[in-house]
Amino acid sequence: MEIKFHEVLLKKRFPLAISRGVRGDSSNLFVAYHREGITGWGEAAPGKNENAGTIAEVKKQLIQLIKSGIVNLSPQEITLIAREMKIAPCALAGLDIAIWDWKAKKANVPLHRLLNFPLPTVPTSVTIGINTPEVVKQRIPLLLDGTSTKALKVKLGSPEGLDADKDMFAQVLESAKKYDVKLRVDANGGWNTPDAIHMMKWLADRGVDYIEQPLEEGQEAELKYLFPNRPLPIFLDESCRYADDIHKWAKHVDGVNIKLMKCGGVTEALKIIETAKFFSLKTMIGCMSESSVSIAAAASISGAIDHIDLDSHYNLAPDPATGVRMSDGISIQDQVSGHGGVLKEKYYA
Repeated sequence: MEIKFHEVLLKKRFPLAISRGVRGDSSNLFVAYHREGITGWGEAAPGKNENAGTIAEVKKQLIQLIKSGIVNLSPQEITLIAREMKIAPCALAGLDIAIWDWKAKKANVPLHRLLNFPLPTVPTSVTIGINTPEVVKQRIPLLLDGTSTKALKVKLGSPEGLDADKDMFAQVLESAKKYDVKLRVDANGGWNTPDAIHMMKWLADRGVDYIEQPLEEGQEAELKYLFPNRPLPIFLDESCRYADDIHKWAKHVDGVNIKLMKCGGVTEALKIIETAKFFSLKTMIGCMSESSVSIAAAASISGAIDHIDLDSHYNLAPDPATGVRMSDGISIQDQVSGHGGVLKEKYYA
């Protein structure tokens, strides 16, 4: 077994502003897992909220994990060890994705088939960050013209307050009218309980499909005030990282959002899907600042998921990887062995 790391700067078309700040260009660590003449590709997107905010931290933690002795272990065993070692989930995700890619390539089947999942059929949302109405008016045509996009996810929870949220969303409604897209909202924990109650009703009256993470992580006990008589389905994101988190809030939400960087990769994502089904919850899968390598892995399990937000690679200029394209609004992975995502040779040769 040989594992190589490749650091790549991901340049973005547009910075993404959410309630907690703005994220522009960022560097990701790509993991090449070589074994028996086969290479599996993985990707780690550093994140402070995921306990490894830099490439150096991600690499250091992965080296520690690899040195612990993982050569003949299953992804499930490696995940358990990583949790015991307190390896950041975004670091583990890079290795886990690469191992699953390798396993599917060794079996000579697409990863979705190895995992017994169908191909995705649900269109992905494309995201617009917090912006002024003037920027929204310019940005939406740039996001939607010439695409088959069917849904737009709108980031709200502006630090400037509810009036700013309403002004922005009103412009989204106006600018998106001619594109006939569904609208979803992610507040990224930017509201308090009274504001969330008010905004959910206001957004429901304007045709929004659902609300994601209305309250800040750590305020989950307040969900009991939002859930009864809710005008919109409520999905948790930051408040649900692992399968073990789901039972805590299952009675007060409609669904959970899976992110490979947040949970540690495909292995834990499979557990989240299974656990969500046990509690009769809907599922969503999203992304952070990721290329087609990680998006391809997520797309490989998205055929079993209700709502899809696999769009970060569409905001790259350029995407340093290949393996996922939009077809009739759906983010669909290339039908080759493995998950389909590959870092372009010029970024590591």
